[in-house]
Amino acid sequence: MAADALVTDAGITRLAQAASRPPADPRAWQVVLEHIESRLLSGDLVPGQHLPGERALSAELGVGRSSVREALRVLEAMGLIRTATGSGPTAGAIIISTPGGAMSSLMRLQVAARGFPVADIVRTRLVLEASVAGDLALANPPADLVDAELLLEAMDGESLSPDEFLALDAQFHLALAEASGNQVVAATMAGLRSGIEAYVLDGLSHIDDWDATRRRLRHEHRSLVEAIRSKDAPLASRRIHDHISGYYAETLPDHHAQTIQE
Repeated sequence: MAADALVTDAGITRLAQAASRPPADPRAWQVVLEHIESRLLSGDLVPGQHLPGERALSAELGVGRSSVREALRVLEAMGLIRTATGSGPTAGAIIISTPGGAMSSLMRLQVAARGFPVADIVRTRLVLEASVAGDLALANPPADLVDAELLLEAMDGESLSPDEFLALDAQFHLALAEASGNQVVAATMAGLRSGIEAYVLDGLSHIDDWDATRRRLRHEHRSLVEAIRSKDAPLASRRIHDHISGYYAETLPDHHAQTIQE
């Protein structure tokens, strides 16, 4: 897709809509995804088997059917299931592949990340993302930051809820990792995303003035991209370090924040 086709109001709207789905609970679909992932990884589900229906999964896991549909969309996009509408033996979602190789490793990391200590996730982010920012600044030819900059535009939307904004924020960081061209770093960041989103969203309750925090995060994002564009690797690395540790300091107990900042 051409770069000029990406930076459209419609594209920004779609990103914001994706960040807000499902509306009832942005983390409910992850419960469904984790449940199915675990059964795939254990061998309890194998190719040729049908998944339980939406209604059954909804009742079993205590989530809405919209959350079940969202998880199924993700699994279908990964090439693990195929869905068919209608009734009869071919209807519903059928397993067509099991995760192997890199995808298996990524899925295991996604499942494990939900139980990692927050401090460990933050320390890992500081190491990986400072390296990414420095590498992007030194890239020759310059790295393609179109996707990251589109997400910055999306985050300027005044009508975004905190959950929507933070979902776009997480995607921005992943877009930078992908722009670096380092597949291992990008896969690791993608695998840690569930853990990152969990602590970032949980931190909302500790923020007294969300509007001020949102303005600061926007400014930090743009300052980071500016440092990358200016090819100032030390500054880019420092800015992303301060950005990550600053949110952690604001939203978690002081002694944990002090540990990270040291």
